Amino acid sequence: MASVDGAYDCVAKTPMGDQKGVFTVVSSGDRFNGTFAGMMGSLDVVDGKVDGGKLTWKMEMTMPMPMTLECEAEVTGDAIVGTMQLGAFGASAFNGTRRA
Repeated sequence: MASVDGAYDCVAKTPMGDQKGVFTVVSSGDRFNGTFAGMMGSLDVVDGKVDGGKLTWKMEMTMPMPMTLECEAEVTGDAIVGTMQLGAFGASAFNGTRRA
């Protein structure tokens, strides 16, 4: 199991207020799959890449409007900190803690 793998309880600071969710990471070499499941439903990781503790990926959101979210994060120990690019809405920061 890679150091980035796991389920993280996350909070994203968005224009619609704080969005809580669970970000799941399952890596395979320099790629990863996963989901971000929260109040807006579950979004699948697309084109997930792993570089040490750094993750980059995209997610295709359909609600409340179609949008491609471009995301990056850094995993340090059991903490994850990152940003999601929300198209015209700018960037949202998020952070979380890996579940034991």
